[in-house]
Parts: sequence; C-alpha cells; structure tokens
Amino acid sequence: MDWQTPEDAVPSAFVTESNRRAISAKPPASGAWRIGDDPGDRLFQQLGPMEFERGGSLPAVTLAYETWGELNAAGDNAVLVLHALTGDSHVTGRPGAGHPTAGWWSGLVGEGKVLDPARWFIVAPNMLGGCQGSTGPASVAPDGVEWGPRFPYLTIRDQVEAQRVLTDALGIRRWAAVIGGSMGAMQSLEWAVSHPDRVERFAVLAGPPISSADQIALNSVQTEAIRMDPGFAGGDYYGADDGEGPHRGLALARRMALLNYRSPSELDDRFARSWQSGLNPMGGGGRFAVESYLDFHGNKFTRRFDANSYLVLVEAMNSHDVGRDRDGVAAALSRATGLGLVLGIDSDRLFPVPGQRVIAKHLPNSLSGADPIVISSPFGHDAFLIEDALVAPELARLLDA
Repeated sequence: MDWQTPEDAVPSAFVTESNRRAISAKPPASGAWRIGDDPGDRLFQQLGPMEFERGGSLPAVTLAYETWGELNAAGDNAVLVLHALTGDSHVTGRPGAGHPTAGWWSGLVGEGKVLDPARWFIVAPNMLGGCQGSTGPASVAPDGVEWGPRFPYLTIRDQVEAQRVLTDALGIRRWAAVIGGSMGAMQSLEWAVSHPDRVERFAVLAGPPISSADQIALNSVQTEAIRMDPGFAGGDYYGADDGEGPHRGLALARRMALLNYRSPSELDDRFARSWQSGLNPMGGGGRFAVESYLDFHGNKFTRRFDANSYLVLVEAMNSHDVGRDRDGVAAALSRATGLGLVLGIDSDRLFPVPGQRVIAKHLPNSLSGADPIVISSPFGHDAFLIEDALVAPELARLLDA
C-alpha cells in the first residue's frame, strides 16, 4: 500500500509552480488503462472464467503482465514480483508510450542489479481488480458497459489464484522466488501458504500476517471519502466528462493514505511549518507546504487510477488473514516450506514490525530465524521502495541461498 511510482516514492519534496501546472487540466472520470490505449510493454494472458472465494464470478479474466529475461531450460529461474495497492506491471523501464512513468523498482530490477534479467526470468502482473490492463471494474462487461459497482468482491486468495492460472499458462512449474511488498507481500505470503510446492523462496517486505482492526479502520475512511463524492454516482461514473468524475473523493482518499505511508519525522524534517508561498497560512489566504504536498499528490493520483478499482483493492486488503479457515496464523504459516525473507521497517506505521515478528516466528524456514530483518529508515512504509541500498542485500541473500 504505497505510492508505487518513482516520482511519488522519492523522499517528500516541496511542490513547485511547474508541478501544479502539470496537473492543471481537468482529470478524467477514470485514470484506468483501456483497450485501445497503447499497451506499451504489457503482455496479456486470457485466463478464462473464474469463480471467487466469496461467491462472485467473472465470465472472462485477463491479466496484464510484463517480463524481463528468459526462462532457462531447467525452468528454475522464474521470479514473480508482486506490486502494492496502486502499482502495476511496469517494474522497471523508462516512461514512454503506454507507460507515463518509469518503472517503480528500477533500483532493484535490471542489468547488474539484484534482480538481473541475465540470471532471472522476472514476471510482474497487474493484479486482478487493478486498472492497468488486468480485468477490473473499469473493464467492459459482456453487456458492453463497464463492470463498475457490479464487479465482484475479491480476496487476496482470489488474486493469488489468478496469478496461479497465469503461472500455469506461462509453463512455470515452480517459482524460484515470489517477492512482494505491502499488498504484494500479502500475496507473497498467501502464495507460500497456499502453494508451498510451487514456491522455493519468498519475500514478505513490509507486509502483515493479517489486516488488523486499525488497518481496516484506516482503509474505511478512505473508501468512504470516495463514496461520498457526488461524482462517484454509486460507481457508475465512466461516462462523466473530464472534471465531473469522483476525482475529489479519490484524491482525498489518497491524501489520507499518504499519511500512513510516510513517517511523522520525515514530514517534519522536510516541511516543518514552512509556507507554500509568501501568503500567510494563518488567516492570510496561504497554505502550509505540507498541505500543498498532499494536495498535489492526491490530484496527480487521479490521473492514473480508477476509483472503483481503489475500492475493490482496498477491500481485498481488508480480507487478508493468512490464518482464516486454517486454524489460525501459526498453523497456516507452518504450511510454508519455502525459504522466507521477512523484512520490516522500523518507522512503518501502516504495517509495523510486530506483524513481521509474528510471521518470522512461525515460519518453518525463515532466512533470519525467528526474528525478521528490520531496516532503519526515516521514510516509513515506503522505505521498501526507496531504500534500495538496504533492501537489495537482503534480497540477494535470499536469492543466493
């Protein structure tokens, strides 16, 4: 659950006038990628019909994905990289047609890096329910209208099942590693427990064993912000003119979320009580710099995401409980036979370190024993995206083990 684009994941910075001008046009009703848009580097796999854990179904499912490297003759060098809440398949690479931003993990994926395509066959799907090429609420249903609010309720297990079908379609028998951060870490953990025979190694980066009441509460105010926007129109907003969709509610949800992704110390160190302009924010018509920062990133987000997808994916996160119907967390984790890397961040207030301690304690085969690896960073939850120099060596240890 993070910003998941290189521009947004870098350390917080003041918003300039040119930044504001870049998003001055009215936002579209949805920032989803649509059929007919430039596919960029995306590949597409038709998975056929799917039925879901809570009873819904779809007559046809497509996953968008990207790959780097080649599957070797033994078929033992495939690595699955799973993105967070608002990410996509574009893990590395320059911006260009179909990809308005550069890859979100370019510091770790690429020639000479820890995930080197010369060694690994790297696969990164856009998760089911997303809005960047995979089937989601913005996709057109058989009746010719977007699924919108009719899209079924998904769980983390449903999303992993879609990835499992993709795995079979690609001819991959066993993943050398499944690596995920935040929401992707939930899926990585679910892979290790649901399909232990198909996961040799796995990495849980800044992810929890369950979504707690506190985390569900934080999510609930974000989803309510979207639903309260008059432009949301009950989820049927795709025909709205630019500027008439639910962009206010979506931007507000994103501003709320950002406060969970960064640490208080980072915001204080970056902004303190600085003003955005020469106008006094204390009754003089001005704004504090941190307010402008949140507004800018919230508004920017509406250009690349879909409000209904945000709701579907946040609710999938709320479903996360690796021990559900498995006799509890400890019993569920005991099923994972692969070698696990469990990594926490000392300043993470979204998925704090005690959750990673629970995971490491109950895994039969943890890289660091009964305790997680904890990195120290001022950047909070987003450190797994930012702190390449701290994360890369731990991934290297896992991949070389």
